[in-house]
Formats: sequence, C-alpha cells, structure tokens
Amino acid sequence: MSKKILIVDDSALMRRVMCDIINSDGTFQVTDTCCDGLEAYEKLKTTRYDGVVLDVNMPRMDGLQLLEQLQKDRIRATVIMVSTTTTKDADVTIRAMERGAVDFVTKPTNVIEAKGEEFKKQLLDVLSAVCATQSYNRERRIAPQTKAVSAPAGTAKPVATAGHAIKSGSKIVALACSTGGPKALQSVIPYLPKNLDAPMVLVQHMPAGFTKSMADRLDEVSPIHVKEAEDGDVLMKGTVYIAPGGKHMEVKRQPDGSHRIRLNDMPAIGGLKPCANITYDSLRDCGYDQVVCVVLTGMGADGTKGIVSLARKKPVYVIAQDAASCVVYGMPKAVAEAGVVDEVVPLNDVAKSIIKNVGVK
Repeated sequence: MSKKILIVDDSALMRRVMCDIINSDGTFQVTDTCCDGLEAYEKLKTTRYDGVVLDVNMPRMDGLQLLEQLQKDRIRATVIMVSTTTTKDADVTIRAMERGAVDFVTKPTNVIEAKGEEFKKQLLDVLSAVCATQSYNRERRIAPQTKAVSAPAGTAKPVATAGHAIKSGSKIVALACSTGGPKALQSVIPYLPKNLDAPMVLVQHMPAGFTKSMADRLDEVSPIHVKEAEDGDVLMKGTVYIAPGGKHMEVKRQPDGSHRIRLNDMPAIGGLKPCANITYDSLRDCGYDQVVCVVLTGMGADGTKGIVSLARKKPVYVIAQDAASCVVYGMPKAVAEAGVVDEVVPLNDVAKSIIKNVGVK
C-alpha cells in the first residue's frame, strides 16, 4: 500500500511539482494538498498521513505556527520542511525542528530547479528514508536499548579499539548525524555541561546557511558553548564545533600539542559536504588519548568507514543511537553492523553516555 502524503504550500506551482515528483514513486501517493497551515491543521485533526511536506512561509498560518499548534494539541505528524537558504528561513527551519519537524529539504529558487533531478532526488530520498525507518520499527516492535551491544556475528573490533572507556587521559568527542539530526541534537547538546572535559567536533549534513543558524540556536539553549567551526579555531574543552555546510572539517595537531580546526573545499564525498568520514580520518593523527565517537540518526553510512579506520590507530569508544528513537536508522545501523559499537542507547540517553565517558573538569 502506498504511503499517504500531505503537501502544504501556498504556491500552486510548487504543490503541482511536488505532487508530480512524489506520485512518480509508487511507494507514495499525495492524497491531499493545502495552501496554508490553517487548512492543513483542519486536515491533520481528522486524517493520519505517513508524511507531511510543509512550506515555511504561508499566509494565515505559516509552517512554524502549524507545528506549534500540532504540538499544543498533541497531534502527531511526520513533518518534512521545505525551506529556502535565506538567513531568515534557516532560523525558522531550525526552530521548526525544535517543534517537531523531522528534517528539511532545500526549496528551489525557480521552476527549472523545482523540476530538476536534484530537488526530486532530495525530496524522495528523505521521504523514503523516514518512511522506511517507521516501517522497520513497526515490524520489529523495537524497544529502546540502554545496554552496550556486542558486535554482530562475523565481525570483530579493530585491534586498537579499547572496547571500554579510558578512565583518564585527554579525550575528544566526534559526533556525526544526518537526516533527523537537527531535531535529535536538541535532545543531546543542551544536556551537556559547560565544563565537559573534552571538545566536541560535530558533522551534520546540511547546506551552507543552515549550520550557522543551528549552531547559534543550540548555543542559546545549551550550557555548553556551541559555534559554527571556523578555520584555525583552537579546540577548547567545553565547546562544540559544528562543521559549516559546504565545507569539510578536519582536526590537525599542532607542534605545541594543541589542535586546530582546518576547513577544506575538496569535492563532496558521495554527495556529502561536510563528510563525517573526512573528520574521523583526520583524528587518526590527533594527540588525544581516546576519541569518543557518537553516531546519530541519518541516511546512508557516512562515518562508518572513518570510525573503522580510526579504531585501527587510536582507542575509540563508539556510541550509536538506537533504531527506535531514530528518524532514519541508517548511519547508526551501518556502524553497528561494522562491529565497532560499544554502546547502543536511545536518543534521550546519548548526552548521559557522553558525560559518563568523558567526565567534567
């Protein structure tokens, strides 16, 4: 049976284009369209959809107002935002994910882009990944896990992997996430203390323009300091450095023993820029005694190759988000199947696990 999708956009042209894109995939069927949030609110009060594609700027009730109303009335909906990369829309989109949207796709700036392959692929990929994880969890009735898991059969941890947290020595946290990540990070970063005894480097797959808004918003609501990483930043404990959209981020050890952020403009890796594998690879030569790797919700397998390679060179402790709390169970599943995961935890316990393994200063 096709997944039922609701489209909410004030542009008749965009509604038509998105209908054509979504209906071109037999997995989905657009069963309703609305021209603003108020009309969508009335639909959502009585009808359950597998996915809602929601515009940001609309008359009468915009996307953010709709999400706030749904949250207030406890109406559950799987919402994907469609947003431009303007600073204003990026800020609204980040706030939308705080209010329940699971992810976003970048809105085309013209008709040619709207009918192009890039937007089609982006929209269908996100819908497919989100709906696949929903089905995965329903079929298996997966419950959140809190205990460490062993490697799947036939896999073994690389020799350098400690398999348990090092109780002393310098550490760095390296976190990777993708689809569903901006929302998931709201359940992790604000729960980290300002005196966390390690710096954190964070790769979230996002276009340029959104990572600055996300970093600023997380900094507002978190005890720990959060910033969009800049080239040359010296890594400091109690600070989270978010890779800028459109740049790869590496950690480079300096002659004096300190570590600096280096951004580079190499081509996208598998369509990803930033790419978590590049960040993990750069940590192979770091001076930290242990790297605490964290993998949250996301499509694909970015991070797995980098962590496996890193684990052959440095002691690592790997924390993966569990399937039940993932918007998309892709990246955490890939790293678990690679046999390098030490602990699988529900999203709400990720911060607690980081603190347990890193400590406070």
